[in-house]
Amino acid sequence: MSCGDPHEVDCSEVLETVYLYLDGEIDHAELGRIRGHLDECSPCLREYGIEREVKQLVARSCCETAPEGLRHAVIARIRVVRAEMTSVEFRVD
Repeated sequence: MSCGDPHEVDCSEVLETVYLYLDGEIDHAELGRIRGHLDECSPCLREYGIEREVKQLVARSCCETAPEGLRHAVIARIRVVRAEMTSVEFRVD
């Protein structure tokens, strides 16, 4: 997507990083670049607003916790996979 106007930061770059921006997972310099683009580009600002609303809706809707049995099964599987990965890393052919 592009609004057709020239910007320091391309619209596609902003839209690719919108979730990182929303989560505060970009460095300070990048934050300023993205914020500056959103200040001058209405289409990207609109898309950012939509993504922010979706993120807030999901956060409000997903407040359930996994059943204890499922949590234990997932943790056990993670341990098995981690052990398998470790054994493969140290295997000498």
